[in-house]
Amino acid sequence: MPVFDFSNMQAKKEPVRCTYTMVYSDNDHASTENPILVIDNQKREWKHHSFGIFANPNKQTTFEFEEEDGTISADILKVDARFVSLLKWLGEHHIHIQLSGKNVEEGYAVYKIQEISFGGRTKLSAEDGFLQFMIERLFASPAPAEEVTEEVEEEDSDEMKLTSLQSITDFMTCAGRTLPDNIRLWARRNQAVARSREVSPEERRHAQRALSIMMNIQWKSDYFKSIDPEEARKILDEELYGMERVKQRIIETIIQINRTHTLPAYGLLLVGPAGTGKSQIAYAVARILKLPWTTLDMSSINDPEQLTGSSRIYANAKPGIIMDAFSMAGESNLVFIINELDKANSGKGTGNPADVLLTLLDNLGFTDNYMECMIPTVGVYPIATANDKSQISSPLMSRFAVIDIPDYTPEEKKAIFSKFALPKVLKRIGLREGECIMTDDALDAVIDIFSDTTGIRDLEQAAEHIVANALYQIEVDHLEQVTFTGEMVRELLL
Repeated sequence: MPVFDFSNMQAKKEPVRCTYTMVYSDNDHASTENPILVIDNQKREWKHHSFGIFANPNKQTTFEFEEEDGTISADILKVDARFVSLLKWLGEHHIHIQLSGKNVEEGYAVYKIQEISFGGRTKLSAEDGFLQFMIERLFASPAPAEEVTEEVEEEDSDEMKLTSLQSITDFMTCAGRTLPDNIRLWARRNQAVARSREVSPEERRHAQRALSIMMNIQWKSDYFKSIDPEEARKILDEELYGMERVKQRIIETIIQINRTHTLPAYGLLLVGPAGTGKSQIAYAVARILKLPWTTLDMSSINDPEQLTGSSRIYANAKPGIIMDAFSMAGESNLVFIINELDKANSGKGTGNPADVLLTLLDNLGFTDNYMECMIPTVGVYPIATANDKSQISSPLMSRFAVIDIPDYTPEEKKAIFSKFALPKVLKRIGLREGECIMTDDALDAVIDIFSDTTGIRDLEQAAEHIVANALYQIEVDHLEQVTFTGEMVRELLL
């Protein structure tokens, strides 16, 4: 078991004794019932807000309380395993902090830690921004599976930006045990390159940039909470009118998470005509899963390198679009929306972008040429859209649960136009429903005019045209209301 040794004193002959035990917890916040640490309060009960530093002059993990009658040391009895390295780091740099806690039966339960001053060797700002960032990030991390002790060479710096080498080093020291093993080892190697004077400045810059990208991503576990089927259905109803079989199929696919607590083995491939709401369905699924989402438009990708990034041997090297998506989301668990998957085979001789997607969809890990690391993808749920599934290769098709999105029937289009598209435009432009009236004949005329088109985009544009014309007549001709008939609609739209 590790022991905090915050002093520069020579080791004494008596054996090292650790006073605390580690508690393995996945709680995402602290309370008196689930504290960050517990301190011995047998000498006296400590104040709700207590001040001092972590110290260990006698080879025992302690906290030195600054009381009115002097400094009093008290042993630490329990520590959340995720915070062991952070507390050690606070002690090594003599960070002057304030503890917020409560005296309970087992000791002084600390649920909040803040920096309150700028000490002689402290490397944080007086506003303790980095400390709060670290605490929040550690609470979002799963409990470490095993203890890993690593020595990290420090470097003088007073910057608090996570992009700086010093802040990256501090982050790795405090949170390294909560990172995936391969990323933790990769980070150590790149840290060595970023510090080395035996490589070119360009190599050091690339290594530091890659470290900054990787460390700013929250690498979460692959455990997912159950979804509420009723809430899921409500969200789908908000985004999609009708299409009951489609909604049922979507819920059946993703509800597997309720038993396995992992993402479904297959992503969703939504195939249907343009304008039928495929993208809206994808966004709705992201809401149901309570995950951030990012989009990837395959129609604009001509070279696989756009996805995989470029090698660091080039001065202008950069990560690929997929790695950028992780970076922008800020976490490893996200919904990846791949638009127009049927256009993924249009490479320009340098490779097929569709082949790159296979590694992302297999959930075995994705390698970015710039990062030079296997990126875990177990928390990625892919949702693709396409107009023509015959243009999609068999290997890609086999990675998805295919759901055909049919076009809307004339009755559904009429309901969507009258209940959703028209009221939406009226509200946006500022007209009341009584100022723009559509007769049944007018509604039938709109649907008849666009009977040969798919989706509802043309209907939305028709609503824009009709409402704009109504507003024009009200403003110019000083009418109180405009009632559209079938003949007026045909004259206006044809």
